[in-house]
Amino acid sequence: MQAQAGVSDGQLGLALLFVGAGALPAMLLVGRALDRWGLKVAAGVISALGVVGAGLALTAVDLATLCVGLALVGATSGAADVAMNAVAGRAEELARRPVITRAHGTFSSFVVLGSLATGLASSASLPLTVPFLAAAALSVIAGAAMLGTLPAGVAGTSPGHAASARPSSPAQLRMVPLVLIGTLGALAFASENAHQSWSAVFAHDQLHAGAGLTAVAPAVFAATVAITRFAAGGLGAAHVQTVLLAGALAAGAGAVIIAVSPTLLVAAVGLTVAAAGTAVLFPTLVGVVSRNVDESRRGRATAVVTTVSYLGFLLGPVYVGLCADAFGLRGAMFAVAALAVALFVLAPALLRLSGFHHRADRDGAGRDHAGRDDTASGVDVGRRTAERRTAGPSGGEVAAGAGHGGATGR
Repeated sequence: MQAQAGVSDGQLGLALLFVGAGALPAMLLVGRALDRWGLKVAAGVISALGVVGAGLALTAVDLATLCVGLALVGATSGAADVAMNAVAGRAEELARRPVITRAHGTFSSFVVLGSLATGLASSASLPLTVPFLAAAALSVIAGAAMLGTLPAGVAGTSPGHAASARPSSPAQLRMVPLVLIGTLGALAFASENAHQSWSAVFAHDQLHAGAGLTAVAPAVFAATVAITRFAAGGLGAAHVQTVLLAGALAAGAGAVIIAVSPTLLVAAVGLTVAAAGTAVLFPTLVGVVSRNVDESRRGRATAVVTTVSYLGFLLGPVYVGLCADAFGLRGAMFAVAALAVALFVLAPALLRLSGFHHRADRDGAGRDHAGRDDTASGVDVGRRTAERRTAGPSGGEVAAGAGHGGATGR
């Protein structure tokens, strides 16, 4: 893409900023669209992402067209992220079993497959447009499949959730708890993307690995993330804080192992440990939100948490670059470990302040003991009734008179 557009490294760096510039506002807008028009919005967003990506490959011939194309890709990618997470949250609520973490595992699996397929296309000297057109075709097919399977109507108005539908008012969606959860997500994403963006550079510069071996590092990270998410996908709501603390501990330990690694093999072990730790963090946070907001506000809640978290995704590699300039790459890996330490320390406090922690425990216990014949709407109403009887006015409430919501991503 850089060669086709004829831009320098500095110009490419500038153009990549437009990805974030397009993604952030689109995330917030699609959350409102999901709440207003229903989950079928996700089908259109998924299809649009593939089409826009192909359009970028066809039209990016200079700096201006590259910037515009990347902004559109960022917008559709961010919107798709929120939409997929909202759909996964709704699926988990209806199925009453863990879905979100496994959906993230599927996402990570396709990251690995996409990377390998793109590498093969490049090594075969295929035109730049070929992998993008293939991805566009798959996206349109996926969007069509979603259109036929997702429930029609506005979220919260399906027969199984009619009881939970309420007039949607911005004042009823409490932002502070969502921002607190998003802050934890930002720390998780900063650590994850730092490893994804800098692992190959570290292997080459510090351990003098060849180009072939350094290219494997990001794939190893993504594959470990996928495997961990599938393996941990069955953990329920009752284990939220334990999962977050264990994930943060592993992410920090992995970064320290990388920082002190004398050989590529030791660094690979550290990268695997870090990947396993970061893998469970964001899906777990999304699940916390998914269980604690009203169905009719799922899109906006997911959008807020994902947008705040995405700031960490954008800033993580920048943070590593600045630390590398100041302390060297090994020092920068210690700085990445510091992100995990911050998450480990802040997670219990921010979960408690958000008001989600105790509700997650109650929901987890309730799900473990609920009868198989309970309908989703019946359990919904019972939980909300109990909460209204026992909960006093609290800044931790996410929605007026209720506490229970969604997010698939990275």
